[in-house]
Parts: sequence; structure tokens; C-alpha cells
Amino acid sequence: MQRQSTLYLVALSLALGATPAVFGDGPTFTPIDFPGAASTQAWGINNRGDIVGTYTLADKSTHGFLLASDGNFTSIDFAGAAYTLANAIGPSGDIVGEYAMTVNGSGPHHGFLGTSDGNLTSFDYPSAVTSGGTGINSRGDIVGYYQVGDNLNRGFLLSGGSFTSIAFPGALQGSLSGINPQGDITGTYRSADNVVHGFLLSDGDFTSIDFPNATYTNTTGIDARGDIVGRYLDAANVSHGYLMRDGQLTTIDFSGATFTGLTAINKTGDIVGRYSSPDGVFHGFLLVGFRLACVSSGS
Repeated sequence: MQRQSTLYLVALSLALGATPAVFGDGPTFTPIDFPGAASTQAWGINNRGDIVGTYTLADKSTHGFLLASDGNFTSIDFAGAAYTLANAIGPSGDIVGEYAMTVNGSGPHHGFLGTSDGNLTSFDYPSAVTSGGTGINSRGDIVGYYQVGDNLNRGFLLSGGSFTSIAFPGALQGSLSGINPQGDITGTYRSADNVVHGFLLSDGDFTSIDFPNATYTNTTGIDARGDIVGRYLDAANVSHGYLMRDGQLTTIDFSGATFTGLTAINKTGDIVGRYSSPDGVFHGFLLVGFRLACVSSGS
């Protein structure tokens, strides 16, 4: 990986009955930057440690990437598209994302599924003007979002070749972000009071997720254990990453960053995300060892 370094985690537990975790040697962050890119964001990780994300060049063109567990980068571009986002990667290496025909990503988006042999196949929610894939599990189930012309996001599940629309009850709009092998789904919705919340859909039941005292909470992924990651905004409008584990919410910030967001977690507890440095440039990161540190601390 480029610019490999070790930084120590800054974390604060803020859930009911929670106490700050004690890490010993501590989990480690590794920044991720696509070679030559002006900015990089990591969005997905599978159980092998393969990472996908998005990078932007100086000419403002946006591309997906795969960072294999052996440290090699591969660029991902849907054929003919000027804008490609790689949003998630499954256990077998299948990748889901979205693409557009304009450099800045304006106009309609289309979802895509990329298989391990390098083939990328487009998909769209029926009658939608915009679609995007955001999560995939070991069974090949895909979640994402779509719009039908009113500029409002809605979530979908694509399973066995059939689409199902999914919405948090009473929400103004929403989208889905992740799905684990059991079929538990994470997402984000905007309520009638115009506040944004995360949610979990498990066994047909919706549960809202709000970080304490936050003005905005989303979800971005879920692992086989049921651990959930995302980000929230505090009262000063600063973005922080969080992990939700066994009902406990823990803040995770990249040291010295002005913005942190967690984007995905795999079954071993490795986490990927994105952060902004003080100069406003985005970088991806890999966080290893956080779950083990939490276990050893008893949190």
C-alpha cells in the first residue's frame, strides 16, 4: 500500500453503560491512496482483505479501484463510462457499484456487478432513472438505491434476479448500504422532521440507529457478526466514524483528520473508511485490530 504508516486510534465510547476501550499496543490505521490520485476513498472490504473504493485524478475524472490483499491496485472503469464508483466487494471478489456517462457524475447512474473474471454487468431498478449498488453478501444478494424521477432515494434488494423496494416506515426517503450472510440489511433514512438516521432491518423488523447527541447518523456496512459501521455529525457539524457492536456505539477517528467516516467491516473486524486531512484532501484507510482490542478490554 502507498504511504504505509501506523497511527494509534482515538476512540470514545458513548453508549448506554459504555466505557472507553483500553487498547494496549492499539489498533493500527494504514492510509490508502491510489497511485497518482488527487483523492482516494475506500468503500468496501471482504473477508480476504481485498478493498474497493474510488479515486479522482487531477483532471477530475473518477474511477473505481480494487486493492487486492497482496497490495496491488487495479483500476475499475465501466466500459464507456466517464465516472465509476466501486462501492462494495463480496467474499468471492464480486464487486458492486455504479457508473455515469458524465465526468462529474451528474445525470443518471446505473448499477453494476463486476465478477472476479473482470466482467462488469449493468443493472437498473425497474423504471428507475438512477440506480446504484452499495452492498453484496456471500449469497450474491445486492442492496442499493434508486430514484424514479422525483429525486428521492429509495432502497432496493436484488435477490435471485428479483428486485424488492425497501423503505423505513414513514420515511421521506432512504437508501440501503449493506447486507450480511444472514440477510440483515443496513440503511439510512430521512424522517418527517428532516433528520437523517441509520437503521437495521433484521427478520422483518426495523430498528433506528442514532449516535447520542448527533445531528446526523448514517450506516455504511454490516458484517456477519452483526457489527455495524457508519458516521455521524456532532453539534459542531464535524464528521466522526462509529462502530456499533452489541448495541454499544464507539467513536473512531483517524488521528489529526478533520473528517472521518467508516464505510465497511469484514468478519475478522477489519474496517475501511475515508478521512480528510487538514488540506481538505480525502484518503482511504484500513483499520486493523480494533475488535480484538475491544474484546481484550471487556467493552
